[in-house]
Amino acid sequence: MNEVPRANVIAYKNPETSREDGREFDYQDFFENGAAALHLLSADGVILRANKAELDLLGYSAEAYVGRHIADFYPDREVIDDILGRLNRGEKIARYPARLRACDGSIKHVEITSSGHFRDGKLINIRCFTMDVTDLERTRAELRRQDSTYHQILDNLPVAIYTTDQDGTITYYNRAAAELAGREPEIGKDKWCVTFKLFTPDGKELPHDECPMAITLRENRAVRNEHAIAQRPDGSFFPFQPYPTPIRDENGNLIGAVNMLSDLTERQVSEEARHHLSAIVESSFDAIVSKDLNAIIKSWNRGAERLFGYTAEEAIGRSVTMLIPDDNQDEEPRILERIRRGERVETYETIRQRKDGTLVPVSLTVSPVRNAAGHIIGASKIARDISSARENEHRIRLLMREVNHRVKNQYSVILSMIRETNKRAENPSAFERQVRERIMALSLSHDLLVLGDWRGVTLFELLLSQTKPFGNEGRISMSGPSIVLSPNAVQYLGIAFHELATNSAKYGVLSGDEGNISATWDITGSRAERFFHLTWAETDGPQVQTVGEGGFGTVVLKRVAPQAVGGKGTLEHASHGITWTLEAPLAPVEASVLK
Repeated sequence: MNEVPRANVIAYKNPETSREDGREFDYQDFFENGAAALHLLSADGVILRANKAELDLLGYSAEAYVGRHIADFYPDREVIDDILGRLNRGEKIARYPARLRACDGSIKHVEITSSGHFRDGKLINIRCFTMDVTDLERTRAELRRQDSTYHQILDNLPVAIYTTDQDGTITYYNRAAAELAGREPEIGKDKWCVTFKLFTPDGKELPHDECPMAITLRENRAVRNEHAIAQRPDGSFFPFQPYPTPIRDENGNLIGAVNMLSDLTERQVSEEARHHLSAIVESSFDAIVSKDLNAIIKSWNRGAERLFGYTAEEAIGRSVTMLIPDDNQDEEPRILERIRRGERVETYETIRQRKDGTLVPVSLTVSPVRNAAGHIIGASKIARDISSARENEHRIRLLMREVNHRVKNQYSVILSMIRETNKRAENPSAFERQVRERIMALSLSHDLLVLGDWRGVTLFELLLSQTKPFGNEGRISMSGPSIVLSPNAVQYLGIAFHELATNSAKYGVLSGDEGNISATWDITGSRAERFFHLTWAETDGPQVQTVGEGGFGTVVLKRVAPQAVGGKGTLEHASHGITWTLEAPLAPVEASVLK
């Protein structure tokens, strides 16, 4: 918030008098004779008082001004409604831009600083300070007009020009710059350069933050006598000379830079530029091939050698159709027909044949090649090996199928849970609560699987995650060999542990201060046939009053969880606790070996 002028702060302290630095202040005198334009409003916006400066500002007499609603003088009603609304809510207004209608009908541009005077929480009156910024607004309008004129001039210049702020972010570019770069830069996002890619004259890729414009901004100096080569999004190249120059404010501080790009393509340095372009083509990882209008190969870079297996000596002078499989021979005539019309063949995917006869998937982009007179004399092809991309797509499809399978498994578990809970719930409220708790338990198991990349979870981690929400986990002992459970076992055993812990929290050890729970497991049998044994036993807990049969927990422990891992479960009740045992083949319980 901007600071209110000091005299104004003094006037707002008290309607009658105020003390500043130990001196009595005559508010009445300040209000009537002060140079600042002031007025006093009632709580509902009626003008109660206005000093001479306020009346002189708008040209009204006191009789014509005082007693009227302040909204009568605002041509923008929504502005005064907003100001009064804020003040009634106890907010302060600082330098709020507004327009006021003067006595002669003219419009004054002002900034309003205001605050309300409250007593016992009720708005009594409103004090307003009005600052005339009409001249400032005229200056701003003139600057905007000059800025518009400046941009119109730059927009129509035939040379590429763009500007940046001090951080290198592009703030403006003209049409010539966009046409030269072959793209529309993003104002406020692209940095340093309007071009797509940059290269040094010797063919090395030049990062944008190391380009001449970046140097100008970093070192606050103009950069001259530099050359570079830019690549357009369509794959074509052009040599240019930049002229980045700092822009400084009236105090000499750097506030940005302007750059002019001089296209060297049509100059006498075209031979040197072609040499640089050749170096870039040779260093490209992509296969870049040029051909004439009869499909005869004219140039062949190292990327083409790597991709197709032919050396430049073997390829140049031969028809490009040697790279096209028999099933795709009709492609080349269609491509040449479009090139002759001056069309660019946008990137598309197809199959090409290597020297050894193997087929390779590639993405191709084909552009016309013109001579100095503008006549089309051939085409350039950029071929990129997309074998890895195809393999990645295949892996993604496999992954999506696996995700789909796992989601369906989750649906099956949830549907079974809802069905069994519905059979045994006493009322809708109990049904909703029980389903929510069981889905949360399933979610805990799912979280563990996600953290383990869905490869499995240790039995210890699963037990801890399902019992920890009930507290008193210090009274639960766990022992057994290290075992990583399969995703399927994690989900169903997680539900079983949740039911055991829930029952214990309601009726067993976890409901009081006595007793212990032991969770033990073991693996028996030979290497050919191994078995998993697990026991959950509660001892010394509260006296068991009743034993429920046929509940959801019993169904999960005796049937659902054991069957999910191909085993069997038993549930026994003692006078001071329960014992659940699970026996199952190890294979469906244990996760596959982690790689």
